[in-house]
Amino acid sequence: MSCSLFEFCRLQEFKTVRHFLFRNEKSEPVEEKSQTEDNELSWDTSDWESAWEGGDNKEEESTSDKKVADDAGGQGEPWLQDCVVSLSPCADLLVVAREQKAAFLSAKWRTDDSGREEMTLGVSWTGTLSTEEGECVSSTICIPLASQKRSSTGRPDWTCVVVGFTSGYVRFYTESGVLLLAQLLHEDPVLRLKCRTYEIPRHPGVTEQHEELSILYSAAMVTIDGFSLFQSLRACRNQAARVFATKHSAAAAGNDVIQPPPLAYKKWGLQEMDTIVDHSSVGIMTLCVFDQMKNASILGGFNASVKGSPPAMSQYVTVGSGPYTGFYYAIEGSSQPLLSHVAMAVASKLTSALFSAASGWLGWNKNKNEEEAPQKQKPKVEPATPLSIRFGLPDSRRHGESICLSPCNMLAGVTDDFGRVTLLDLARGIAIRMWKGYRDAQLGWLQVPEERSERDLSPSASLPRRHALFLVIYAPRRGILEVWAMQQGPRVGAFTVGKHCRLLYAGYRLMGVNSVTSQGWQLHTQQVCLLDPITGVLRTVNIPFHLALSDKKSERAKDMHLVKKLTTLLRSRDIELDILESEARSIVLDIKHPAVKKQALESLLSNKNTPVSCLVNITRALDDTLKRQEPGEVDAELLQLCSSQLKLLQLYTDIQQLHSAADVEETAENDSLEGIEEELSRVAPTLQRYAQFTPRPSVSFAQDSPDSPLPAQAFLSQLECTEDEEVKVIRRSETEWNQLGNFLFWSCLCGKSPLHKVCYTLQQAGISPQQLLSLLLSVWLHREKELLQKPEENVRNLHRLLVALSDMKGAVEESWDTQSISPWWQQVRTTCVQSHNAAAALLAALVAHRAAKASITSRADSKFQSEWEAVSLELEQWVVCVRQLEDVLVLQTLLLVPPPPGATGGATVQCSIKTLLEGGTGGIADSVSKWVFRQDISPERLKEILQKRGNKEADDNVEQRDEEERHEQEKSQEDTDRTAELLLAVCQRFPHSLSPDFLFAHCCWEYVVQWNKDPEEGRYLCWSVEHLKMVSSPHIQQGVCTMMWSTFIAKRLSAATFLMEKVGKAPKDRLCRRDVGMGDKAMTSFLGCCVQLLNILMEADSAVEEVSAPELSIEEAWSGAEGPASIAELALEQRGVHYPLVQHHCLLASLLHAAMTFSVKVKPFSLFDSKGKNAFFRDLTTIQLMPSGDMDPGLVSVRQEFLLRVLTGWAQAIDDPTSSAPLPSSGPKAEWWPSLCLELGSLLQVNPDILRRHLVCELYSQGLDLRAEEVMLEVEDKDVLGSQLLVLTGQRLSYSLLHSQNQTQAAMELLARLPPTLCTWLKAMDPRELRCPLIPLPQTSRLVGRLIEILPENHAQYSLALHLLEAVEVLTTED
Repeated sequence: MSCSLFEFCRLQEFKTVRHFLFRNEKSEPVEEKSQTEDNELSWDTSDWESAWEGGDNKEEESTSDKKVADDAGGQGEPWLQDCVVSLSPCADLLVVAREQKAAFLSAKWRTDDSGREEMTLGVSWTGTLSTEEGECVSSTICIPLASQKRSSTGRPDWTCVVVGFTSGYVRFYTESGVLLLAQLLHEDPVLRLKCRTYEIPRHPGVTEQHEELSILYSAAMVTIDGFSLFQSLRACRNQAARVFATKHSAAAAGNDVIQPPPLAYKKWGLQEMDTIVDHSSVGIMTLCVFDQMKNASILGGFNASVKGSPPAMSQYVTVGSGPYTGFYYAIEGSSQPLLSHVAMAVASKLTSALFSAASGWLGWNKNKNEEEAPQKQKPKVEPATPLSIRFGLPDSRRHGESICLSPCNMLAGVTDDFGRVTLLDLARGIAIRMWKGYRDAQLGWLQVPEERSERDLSPSASLPRRHALFLVIYAPRRGILEVWAMQQGPRVGAFTVGKHCRLLYAGYRLMGVNSVTSQGWQLHTQQVCLLDPITGVLRTVNIPFHLALSDKKSERAKDMHLVKKLTTLLRSRDIELDILESEARSIVLDIKHPAVKKQALESLLSNKNTPVSCLVNITRALDDTLKRQEPGEVDAELLQLCSSQLKLLQLYTDIQQLHSAADVEETAENDSLEGIEEELSRVAPTLQRYAQFTPRPSVSFAQDSPDSPLPAQAFLSQLECTEDEEVKVIRRSETEWNQLGNFLFWSCLCGKSPLHKVCYTLQQAGISPQQLLSLLLSVWLHREKELLQKPEENVRNLHRLLVALSDMKGAVEESWDTQSISPWWQQVRTTCVQSHNAAAALLAALVAHRAAKASITSRADSKFQSEWEAVSLELEQWVVCVRQLEDVLVLQTLLLVPPPPGATGGATVQCSIKTLLEGGTGGIADSVSKWVFRQDISPERLKEILQKRGNKEADDNVEQRDEEERHEQEKSQEDTDRTAELLLAVCQRFPHSLSPDFLFAHCCWEYVVQWNKDPEEGRYLCWSVEHLKMVSSPHIQQGVCTMMWSTFIAKRLSAATFLMEKVGKAPKDRLCRRDVGMGDKAMTSFLGCCVQLLNILMEADSAVEEVSAPELSIEEAWSGAEGPASIAELALEQRGVHYPLVQHHCLLASLLHAAMTFSVKVKPFSLFDSKGKNAFFRDLTTIQLMPSGDMDPGLVSVRQEFLLRVLTGWAQAIDDPTSSAPLPSSGPKAEWWPSLCLELGSLLQVNPDILRRHLVCELYSQGLDLRAEEVMLEVEDKDVLGSQLLVLTGQRLSYSLLHSQNQTQAAMELLARLPPTLCTWLKAMDPRELRCPLIPLPQTSRLVGRLIEILPENHAQYSLALHLLEAVEVLTTED
């Protein structure tokens, strides 16, 4: 709670800035220099970080007159003192300038080595600012301009850099060095630039100050109205942005100028002061009547007249010499000359070179002639209005150096050449304080608001927040930074810093803010910043508000000091406990203020290192002290805190002692637990199997272990005492809740603590039984793994605890009617229903069922005194709950089975009664389908498992013991068989929810959903279709098909169709990924699945009329399911489809699949007429106008050509004539492609005989003679086929006789014996048309024999065929 220096930013590339500003400068023209500066942004910054350590850091006594060498000297030299430095109040822009050069550093965020984000200032622009010959930068400020957007929250829109020069020019730049505005207001050097922005008035009646920019010259001062300046700068910046966007030439930009609004300014000639070096514009002030009369009598004498209302005046304070401080007052209301001649550099000087990224915004890149023209003619300079000094502080030997105005405009700090800092009261015009020994001091102000929490309890909390004012003085000669409280306060902070730092104080905030736009803004500005050039660090000063109130007699300051001392004491680890207790007690008792004492006590109670005994003794001592005081002097809230914390600490100690006690109560047999062993033995196999899958390896920390002791601080944080002296447990996080439950009940559940004594202690403390029950059940459910190791013993302890809590007052209502539901037992049921720990929930339900039954029986016996068994709604609820929990346990055991290695995996689904009921009628099937996907079980394997179930369902009355024997036999089986048995066990417990059609429908949907997430996995869609095939009900099949089509398939099939229509062929992988969302191979598989899906839909639509719709039902115990409908229910709600439209889409999908498989060039829509095109991708349930009648012959020809290419592609795919292996069932070699083409041919009105003849020729050309002979049997037009095969035979024989590499003499002799017509015909054959010309002669001989058979004798080429047969026989005999 004391002053501190806070580092909030680091400067990057600061060494490079120094090298740029101090390097040797050559005498070259400005326009040529800009060319050499184009590469200033490409400097080497690799060694800047280590350069600070290599410099000389010794502190020199006098640096004001020391000249910096050309090479900038060592790093320790005070080079920054020779530069003009200004920082934006938002700390996002730093300007460092020297002579003609400047560097702009902008805010950037970077990640340090520890991964923490930190703000840095890095070089964003460097270059030369001066344009007049011989002028240098004399002053600069950075003004952030507020955003005009409604969504703005106080961050600036952009920052304007205002630079004053020795030539008298004032120029305005953007953060990237673009010149926006330039004006010569006075021909003397600019001495200081200062700004005043809008501040929200803290008190009613305070004059609202206007924004303005003030410029000081040696004998004049110019004030520019802030609103006018804001509008002009916005207009100039918009013009610059337009030129940058359109990249106009200089001439074009000059012709397209939007003139900014004229600047409103006042120019005062400051008279009657010898020299002026600094100034402050205090703002508008109004004198009270007495001061008005006093001034009138001083100025006008005894007979001076006084106006009725005091005039508003602008006050200006200057420092220098003769007098040392001058006060000027300008009466408001005089006319303001307008600055009409605005030199807007954007309009005339921006060229395309300016916006070159390589130039780094370094210069204008103009021709010399273009620049000299405007330089010759200087703008007109307005004359100054004389302003006489009102009064001053005369001190002939003292020369003022700087003045710094406070944020409240009431005070100002002045430095002089005597090493003094003087505090001025501006309203009275007098010096009220002086500090000595601060030569070359730099000043700043800090205004700190009061924290709200400190005054919330005061009656004046509704008043405006108080503000404390502090003066910050940096003495570079001593290397010290001091903070002083105003006005006559002590020094509240001092820091040793470097001797070469710069104290940066802006004194203003955002320009462009007013009382309307500032509502709700949080202005993120730094008031005072200290820049250390040695380390490149920017730091700000943090001062607590209470330091303004502190003096030697302040009790509050002493109390805060004691709190700080206590905090330090509690942090020390090597102190002895008795010393810690005694010192902490004395500190707490010494604190006077009740609020601070409460803070100290809370700090002590929340410290984890303080032992419980120490906390008890200190709290008791404080409580005793408070009780001995007078009742009126004691703070009631503090006393309540002490007594409540003492009570909780006593409870913590008592519970801790009971758990550590050696005496354990005797466990008496309880009649209400009779029969629990039978139920445990019944569910024992399932519990054992569940326990095998439950432990999942995970990483945890020791302090997070449930066995770790609960600290007293955590115990206190979770309990609070109410006004009724009861203890209420505060439920925060689930982890803290479980830790508290562990502390209270775990030892009792393990049988290590006297549970009745524990329950009695908790009851006496006033904790409600309902909260204790919730804590007990949370422990029981959370530590399921340990409970299953000894279930019988733990169950008995739980029963005893449950009975003990039930017997507490307020647990079970005395007026409870056993025929109604008890809120107490309903709480247990609700917890079990919501729990994901199925085994622990089932055991708790069994125990609670027994306890509730015993309670109801005892109440009935006392009421009716009869032997009748009590029947109640409560017990019926428990029967249903236990049944549901047994079902959930079996289901959860199945879901916990780990997936096989290499499977997709995914998170294990955690189920509970609540999640299954909320999942609707399909929630169970949905969970199992996700498990099937995670286990990667194929559809065929799932069908086998479910068929076993069907065989076993012949005997529905299988006793539970038979099921237990089957569970015991599973231990010796393999993992796959065990998984199958688990699935069968779940299906037997859910005969309706997991019926085969239900399960297959959900598995189908799960796989298509997973495919939609990753379309590259075509196997998911294939398995989804396979699951759909296994659904026996055509109604469900049809509905699921329709939903899959409309939800997942239609959009991608449409994209694939339009893509192939666009490219006219099978698209490449890149195009498929871009338009369809999957690769080319995945798209081929997708199209095949589309064909299968549409075929299933057509078959289901045909069978719907023959079979009645199935009736869906659910198990009686799960009839309360509320939630989304199951997939089967949704499927039955779907409308019927239009069969011809489905067939139409199936035809399209088949054509696309063939085109992708065999890379056939085709535009799909070219195979259909206009009716067919319009029917595509319509809703399958609507009736569309379909193609009918004979097609156009040209269209049929295109279709025929496509199918012929597909058959050619298939024949080429199975090009291995020697292979006798059967063809695969999918892919380009699948044996069903010819039959598919024939089927498509019939739908497309293509003659199937043409397709068969083409296929025969292609097979013979490929050398697949046996397959060709099979197809040849179905050809109808044998004559045409004979002519085609005759040519093919001639090509084979021509290759053997004329084109073979190993021609024999017999072959040559045979050629000589052949008839001339045959020899000429063979020579005309081109064997290159054959894909496999080298065929064994027996096959060719067999082909000629087939040729003779199918050609009629009267055929024109029959004789040619006989000659061929003769030639082949001769060649065969010779071989």
